[in-house]
Amino acid sequence: MNDLNVNLENVNSRIARACKKAGRRAEDIRILAVSKRQASSRIRELRANGQKAFGENYVQEAVLKQRDLTDLEIEWHFIGPLQSNKTALVARHFQWVQSVDRANVLQRLSSQKPENLPDLNICLQVNIDREQQKSGALPEEIPGLAQLATNMRGLRLRGLMAIPRAAASEGEALQSFTNMYRLFQQLQAEGMKLDTLSMGMSADLEQAVLAGSTMVRVGTDLFGPRTPA
Repeated sequence: MNDLNVNLENVNSRIARACKKAGRRAEDIRILAVSKRQASSRIRELRANGQKAFGENYVQEAVLKQRDLTDLEIEWHFIGPLQSNKTALVARHFQWVQSVDRANVLQRLSSQKPENLPDLNICLQVNIDREQQKSGALPEEIPGLAQLATNMRGLRLRGLMAIPRAAASEGEALQSFTNMYRLFQQLQAEGMKLDTLSMGMSADLEQAVLAGSTMVRVGTDLFGPRTPA
């Protein structure tokens, strides 16, 4: 069994070293613990070590964990591909959705979010490397989606998310992350109040931090290998 506290300290140390190299503050980078296929008990243990934000890819699996962990203050992020028939559950059970990539999903989340809950935090997913098999809007589609999101009831546009292609080198990874940062800056220059650039995972978080990431999504390096599906 992995020592979750040691793993969390190791990830924080990696972020601190990357921030030092980039001339950034480590406290400006948030860790999102990717907890898909992890037991509720492991989430509980990591929460006890100070980790608050957890990301899930599968709606039904996440809802069951949330019921197990109602006594804990957890910030739940949905980060998987979002089907239209799952938007109502996501709008009710998550505080963040990072995988929005089309207008009808924005519209459904807006109309289905219960009025008694705080605004749903939204990140638009960008297919930054234009991979045919990958989810995400193309970079040129993002400004229109962002404008749409800013005018919808119950939604708060926070930023962008991306899963760049598997890079052959650190330089290739850094280029993809840099392209994301430029798109993020473009939207900010157009007056959008964005504060979240979600990019970087266990294998490449250093390059993401160097390029400007504000949130890294870490699963394996926190929890260890996932249980097979």
